[in-house]
Amino acid sequence: MRPLRVLFVEDSAADAELMLRALKAGGFDPVHERVETAAALRAALEGITWDVVLSDYYLPELEAPAALALVRERAPDMPFLVVSGSMGEDTAVAAMKAGATDYIMKDRLQRLAPAVERAIEEAAVRHDRRRLEQQLLASQRLEAVGRLAGGVAHDFNNVLTAVLGSTELLLLDTPPGAAKREELEIIREAATHAQDLIRQLLAFSSRQALKPVVLDVNHLVKNVGKMLRRLIGENIELTTEPAPDVDSVCADPGQLEQVLVNLVVNARDAMPQGGRLTIATSNLAVAAGAVPVPPGRYVVLRVTDTGTGMDAATVERAFEPFFTTKPRGKGSGLGLATVYGIVRQSGGHIEVESMPGAGTTFRIYLPRVEDVAEQGAASTAAAPARGAETVLVVEDDERVRALARKALEQAGYRVLVAAGGKEALAAAEGHDGPIDLLMTDVVMPEMNGRTLTRRLTQRHPDLKVLYMSGYSDEDIAQHGVFETGTAFIKKPFTPSVLTKKLREVLDET
Repeated sequence: MRPLRVLFVEDSAADAELMLRALKAGGFDPVHERVETAAALRAALEGITWDVVLSDYYLPELEAPAALALVRERAPDMPFLVVSGSMGEDTAVAAMKAGATDYIMKDRLQRLAPAVERAIEEAAVRHDRRRLEQQLLASQRLEAVGRLAGGVAHDFNNVLTAVLGSTELLLLDTPPGAAKREELEIIREAATHAQDLIRQLLAFSSRQALKPVVLDVNHLVKNVGKMLRRLIGENIELTTEPAPDVDSVCADPGQLEQVLVNLVVNARDAMPQGGRLTIATSNLAVAAGAVPVPPGRYVVLRVTDTGTGMDAATVERAFEPFFTTKPRGKGSGLGLATVYGIVRQSGGHIEVESMPGAGTTFRIYLPRVEDVAEQGAASTAAAPARGAETVLVVEDDERVRALARKALEQAGYRVLVAAGGKEALAAAEGHDGPIDLLMTDVVMPEMNGRTLTRRLTQRHPDLKVLYMSGYSDEDIAQHGVFETGTAFIKKPFTPSVLTKKLREVLDET
């Protein structure tokens, strides 16, 4: 017998019983409720998700058209069959036009079970089609956001390159304690924050190939703290407990921020009435068998809430894709699955501890690293790495071109500049001496950086190349740069980062 949840809109208990018998004869095992008024129908629709509604047409307090409107308001795909003993053809056609799934005469109830089965199958098809259409629309919106992010990133990264670079050059000429130094440092901090926002935009829209770097977890938690506070609202207290002298880890900052955001949102939803959320860091040396991770030295990132908690069965499935305890439409079931994937991709481990009514704790174990030389940009401006070679800078953005020229000339290089490929070829043709390095934007009007490189290396076979771009990695890859194995620097960059990278490329044998 096939289970069936059927809601009768029927004033005759005897007729409802006849319909139940017909459904049972057709292979159904119905669970039912019978209502006669609009208020009772509303209450029944709020309490249970029904498989089908069977409604008489004429009731003393509620006729089929009004019942149909109430049902469609709450459940657009729910099958609604009119079952009547005195309904003319015109009335039946009107009911179907109004949205009824089918109509059955009470003296032909042998048709009821097949009609119900067909209606349920068609409703399932409509529901799946609507779900797929919504997924397609969501995917198209995400793709549109991703394309917009790539373009926005390019324009903003050019601006930020000029702002960060010019600020660093001014800081190099401004002694500590000078009146304008504090303002310059504020500008640099704001531009660096804008750079992080652009990186997050690209990361969330999945248009950047994220790369791990050596980083300080305490610094990351501090930077993302303001955003987390906006996420949780005023009724949740957020506390951070960074351990002093916490070790460094190797992870992608954007991915780790994603982990924190997902865990904090999960905790927020578990505390609808408010509570306390704690983010803590610590160092941990793990011996064999001490915790369910391999022995070694780790940095532990702990996120604890005082929310509703989870039972053992839920904890066991917490990281399964698409598993969620949230109401339909309130969660995708991918948040914790994404966290698990990022942590594992970073070489780490994650565990969860929870009990109903006792809150939840997530512990992330990230392997510590010894070499901190690759940590993010220093907090103070660094002097440019110097040289004396000839560099051809090709960049269509005048601000970035001017900054690169000034930074390289101050570092001792001889600099030729061009706004595009044709101008660069002319500059190289008119230059008497050797050109040691080509520094070119990847995406430019008329001629991209890859094409320019091929043209110039025909005349200068020993030419070294440094590509630069503010576009997303996906857009850059379309121009073949990542396939060449040549050097690359991402906008925005500072003069010290530029000269260091350029010196590395020139010194390669």
